[in-house]
Amino acid sequence: MGRETSSEIEVVVSQTRGDNAVHPLEADRTAPPPAPEQPQVRSVRRWVPWLVPVFVVANVVMFLVTMYVNNCLKNSPRPCVAPFLGRFAFNSLRENPLVGPSSSALEKMGALDVTKVVKEHQGWRLITCIWLHAGVIHLLANMLGLLLIGVRLEQEFGFVRIGMLYVMSGFGGSVLSALFIQSRISVGASGALFGFLGGMLSELITNWTIYANKFTALLTLIFIIAINLAVGLLPHVDNFAHIGGFISGFLLGFVFLVRPQFGWISQKNVPSGYHTGSLKRKHNIYQYTLWIIGAIFLIVGFTVGLIMLFRGVNANDHCSWCHYITCVPTSKWSCKPSMICFSAQDEHGLNLTCQGYGRNLTYFFPSSSETRIKELCNQICS
Repeated sequence: MGRETSSEIEVVVSQTRGDNAVHPLEADRTAPPPAPEQPQVRSVRRWVPWLVPVFVVANVVMFLVTMYVNNCLKNSPRPCVAPFLGRFAFNSLRENPLVGPSSSALEKMGALDVTKVVKEHQGWRLITCIWLHAGVIHLLANMLGLLLIGVRLEQEFGFVRIGMLYVMSGFGGSVLSALFIQSRISVGASGALFGFLGGMLSELITNWTIYANKFTALLTLIFIIAINLAVGLLPHVDNFAHIGGFISGFLLGFVFLVRPQFGWISQKNVPSGYHTGSLKRKHNIYQYTLWIIGAIFLIVGFTVGLIMLFRGVNANDHCSWCHYITCVPTSKWSCKPSMICFSAQDEHGLNLTCQGYGRNLTYFFPSSSETRIKELCNQICS
């Protein structure tokens, strides 16, 4: 009676040389194949950031050109800061505490001046002002924020979407600023930077299902946004540009920063021959809904804002308390704009420049008393 063997392996007992070892002869060809390896899902594409560094260089170059045009040693009646820099010397800290050029030089370079935008049809200033900065401190703060936030966003979403987010958010900040701040010029990339923050918030909301620790990320982002908006309550800070840029970026994020769902990415990268279940949609229904809502509000907001601006509407006339959004007066500071008026009398007449407003007027008076000069300064600086 022979021994029982498994159905897979056939064995025989050999008696040669007294060897009683068991030797396998042949494997059953009906054995199941080994389990296949799990397919590896390729990671989401990451872009090499180059546009954001170009933006930083462009802002620095524009600041250097502005300082060259400013030429403090020749054009300022007050002693300049760092006169050894020649044409690049800074105006006195009383004129510009941010260590930079005069407001008249910024106006020449394309600062946001509502009077010129509305009455002289220089709408291009709504774009050029976001590439100018009031001083070294202003420039360094904005460029540091641009690198910290913008590089990561460009790595995730590419240069096209981030470039459009930057420019359109800056434009939105300029429009809101022009509607509320009409008594002085405005410059800076802060509106575009707040657009990045708004875009990050809407990106987190519209791509909610693919994030881990989403509530922690949301609270952290809201805290950062709140701190930056609180800084805008200080004097000489254009918080309307911050808010306008943030709202624009928030709406643009629903349009530009939508990510495919993880299940769709997994199915897309699975090699042929593997079954992954039912087909997943690229985007969820709520993502399409937010995309439509964001696009509609964006178009309506830009259209209404531009119509109001070019019709000469002053939004403060319709909102008596809105001026507190950009500055809250305390015992430590006043929210009234500082009036610095420079006068120059020659044989051609009296030239007055209102520092801070960028206004310059010439009166053809052979001579003027100090009282008369003060009255005229009050007129052009009011």
